[in-house]
Amino acid sequence: MKKALSYAALTALGLFLVAPFVWMLLVSLQPNKAPIPTLDHLVPKHPAWSNYHLVLFEQPNLPVLRFFLNSVIVTFSIVLGQLFVSSLAAYGFARMNFKGRNYIFFIFLGSLMFSGPVTQLPVYLLVRSLGWLDTYAALIVPGVSSAFSVFLLRQAFSAVPNELDEAARMDGAGDFRIYSRIIMPLSGAALATSAAFCFFATWTDFFWPLLSTSSSNMRTLEVGLSVFKNSYGNTNWPLEMTATVLVMIPLLVAFLFSQRYFTKGIMIGSIK
Repeated sequence: MKKALSYAALTALGLFLVAPFVWMLLVSLQPNKAPIPTLDHLVPKHPAWSNYHLVLFEQPNLPVLRFFLNSVIVTFSIVLGQLFVSSLAAYGFARMNFKGRNYIFFIFLGSLMFSGPVTQLPVYLLVRSLGWLDTYAALIVPGVSSAFSVFLLRQAFSAVPNELDEAARMDGAGDFRIYSRIIMPLSGAALATSAAFCFFATWTDFFWPLLSTSSSNMRTLEVGLSVFKNSYGNTNWPLEMTATVLVMIPLLVAFLFSQRYFTKGIMIGSIK
């Protein structure tokens, strides 16, 4: 009975949490310019799948497809760049011995105490001085470093036995070969967790793309949605929900593929 009640409670909680997403999808399939339907008319008799074609391809003054492509390019570039840069820094902190290593690492972690908006003004001034505003460089380069990713990967790399390094060095392997052939393959859970967090943060980022871009061709999807919302005189709920579904689909897919790594990745370094 206790187990049945637990499953019933979890099922009810799951339905409660998924209800807004189902409502959003059903509203997106209502006829164009239709008002918000009541609950008894929420399921459309003739789903308007053409809303997705309309949003993506039939908005000459609002290139939603370009917004989507920009988000894909920027997100995947930052994820790959952050994994490479953060893993190299994490390898240095975890596997290389140099004077003041721990003190430097603690100072590095201190940057986590500052919220993103605090550092975005000096980053903006730097990007402007380099002439990168309204370019992919402005959207991508500031995001390739992450203190959280360095911390997470450093904990994972520290859990790898040092005997593997010693055996590799006896065979003539250098640091980069140890990093690429031993440490990285053994840290898949941490890499996947870091990539997932980076993907979610970058895909949903609004303030920095808004600050660093000015033309519609360089807008990301999150910023484009705010423009999309104000592009009609009155609120067009089916098309707005269609655009919102387009934003949510990549996040849901990424979560489904990476959820099994979250707990494993967060527990890295807590047990040896």
